[in-house]
Amino acid sequence: MTADWITTPLTAAHLRGALELERTAHGLLPHRLPARARAQNDDPQLALAESQPSGVRLALRTRATAVELDVLATKRVYRGAPPRPHGVYELLVDGRPAGSATADDGNTVTIDLTTGASDIRPGPVRTLRFSGLPDRDKDVEIWLPHNEHTELVALRTDAPVEPAPDRGRPVWLHHGSSISHGSDADGPTTTWPALAARLAGVELINLGFGGSALLDPFTARAIRDTPADLITLKIGINLVNADLMRRRAFGPAVHGFLDTVREGHPTTPLTVVSPLYCPMHEDTPGPGAFDFAALAEGRLNFRATGDPAEVAAGKLTLTVIREELSRIVTERSAEDPHLRYLDGRELYGEDDHAELPLPDGLHPDGATHRRIGTRFADVLHRTLPEVVAKTGGPAA
Repeated sequence: MTADWITTPLTAAHLRGALELERTAHGLLPHRLPARARAQNDDPQLALAESQPSGVRLALRTRATAVELDVLATKRVYRGAPPRPHGVYELLVDGRPAGSATADDGNTVTIDLTTGASDIRPGPVRTLRFSGLPDRDKDVEIWLPHNEHTELVALRTDAPVEPAPDRGRPVWLHHGSSISHGSDADGPTTTWPALAARLAGVELINLGFGGSALLDPFTARAIRDTPADLITLKIGINLVNADLMRRRAFGPAVHGFLDTVREGHPTTPLTVVSPLYCPMHEDTPGPGAFDFAALAEGRLNFRATGDPAEVAAGKLTLTVIREELSRIVTERSAEDPHLRYLDGRELYGEDDHAELPLPDGLHPDGATHRRIGTRFADVLHRTLPEVVAKTGGPAA
């Protein structure tokens, strides 16, 4: 490191997409749920998911031509499963891709899929360096890995930096499952929500939580209390593959979730999105499970373990979820003109699956994320005139 480097203490003003920052022994850990919500959660899966910074990015204004970011990443290794790729840190300059980097090591958590047991091995802080940036005032964003727990340790540049100014773009808050979180996307800027936000010219807050879109009241309260100009809620797949509730509980839970969100956003445009097409759960209930025969062959795959005959007794499938969500939104929209329903199969349907099948039976690959993101950008564009009419802000 040279004497010309300037170290800038990181604060919440330098980050977007996080609801809270936790100070750790090493630096700052972005969270996508606030402390009050985290205190009410005892599920390790959600704790892991919300601390992975999908959609979180450093947003800076600077003339710097070189940027260094010290990070402590936490890697996950699933014993018996194919190795996971390293998390990617992606650089945008004035909104355009300008480089990427990875932290090749860090803390390592090894998980036994058959027992759920895990152990952690501490690892080192690593430095990511981006150089050759244009020598002019510019907006610089570093998008953090969507799928890797990341502590921010230090930021250094060869010119002063300040938080990027507010450009007045509408804020889009999205909540969903691992697909919204970004599972199997190529990088943090090409998860489908990140891509849709960039194409539509909106600021993203991504509350997609892998395995954890379960209508938790504390998540509804977090959405209620977070400023947003438009909100989308993608509901269903996790409720089926977790086999969490029956039809009798599902309807009231959806109503309660929407009631809570509406306490803080009574007239904000709100779209309820039903599940994407997923053959394993269209008509077969959960729970979902790892396919251990595939794991023995070195492949990661999922399967549905429920019995379709149990649907008559109230078990949920994606078909049931869509029927219920359509009914609920239709009923509520009579008194809530800003509430809409979107069938997730418009984003990824049976024809899409024939062309771009889900590699593990559950999650889309990078090409499919791009297709979904492009289609959802059109949904956002259709909603933006309503946002502008309500706020008077710019459409993009």
